[in-house]
Amino acid sequence: MHVLFVIDPLPLLKAYKDSSVAMMRALSARGHTFSVVGMAEIYLDEGVVTANAAGIELRTQADLHAHAWWRETTAARGAPLAKFDAVIMRKDPPFDMEYVYATHLLDYAQAQGAHVFNSGAAIRNHPEKLAIFEFPQFTVPTLVTSNISRLRQFHASQKDVIVKPLDGMGGAGVFRLRAVEPNLNAILETLTANGSRTIMAQRYIPEVVDGDKRILVIGGEAVPYALARLPVAGETRANLAAGGHGVARPLSGRDQEIARTIGPDLARRGLLLLGLDVIGQYLTEINVTSPTCFVEITEQTGFDVADFFVAALERAVGGQS
Repeated sequence: MHVLFVIDPLPLLKAYKDSSVAMMRALSARGHTFSVVGMAEIYLDEGVVTANAAGIELRTQADLHAHAWWRETTAARGAPLAKFDAVIMRKDPPFDMEYVYATHLLDYAQAQGAHVFNSGAAIRNHPEKLAIFEFPQFTVPTLVTSNISRLRQFHASQKDVIVKPLDGMGGAGVFRLRAVEPNLNAILETLTANGSRTIMAQRYIPEVVDGDKRILVIGGEAVPYALARLPVAGETRANLAAGGHGVARPLSGRDQEIARTIGPDLARRGLLLLGLDVIGQYLTEINVTSPTCFVEITEQTGFDVADFFVAALERAVGGQS
């Protein structure tokens, strides 16, 4: 296969722990080739969705902590997305309007024969924080609103809540509001931009001290280990970007139940790769844009997540040919 990655600039990636780079290594090991393109270099010209993509390969025995871990094999040139065997959307959020436009272009490319994972429509139709409402049996009491008074009422009833923006990532903008919170009004006014921006409030889940688990579901099947992201002392957020550290653990019975319920259905909708966030017994987010944690799970357990992903990609492309 020749695979196209829609991705952030390569010099910005931390190759030693980046899941997209792990995918590239697994593709190489299985004899596949790949090219890369930035989101801004995908364009529609005379009805054809085209990528100004460059072919790359990984340097043998490269230092993944350095910048020279890849080399360009072909200069960037325009090619229809449908000419690639698979297109993998791995651009990190923010999920802004430019991202939305890109998903529309991916939809047009798919109509022209491209095999896109995750598909543009599926990414758009499953906003990462809101998608949990399709599975209420796995969620804690949750409110989504921009109304400050309604948020205050929710806080008063639940006593201890987490509030966060709908478009945040890496723990940005996440606050815990305990029963007595002197900055309640200021936090809600800031997050909602004085009632003009919709946010999410969820009942606090105390089990977060035992880890905010990332469960990877690939081709409808769960990776048998989750990465439990543990918050540092004194911190509510367990996100790795917020200073948390990850410990790989086998999936619990509840984890498996959540993955079995959600994974196959969403795979049929065009979501080859999911990152389910689970705290204790509860589902808190469904990540569909560029789920990570491949490397951490592989290094700690020996289960090759990236190879598992590439095998699923091969099956998906073969099934769509």
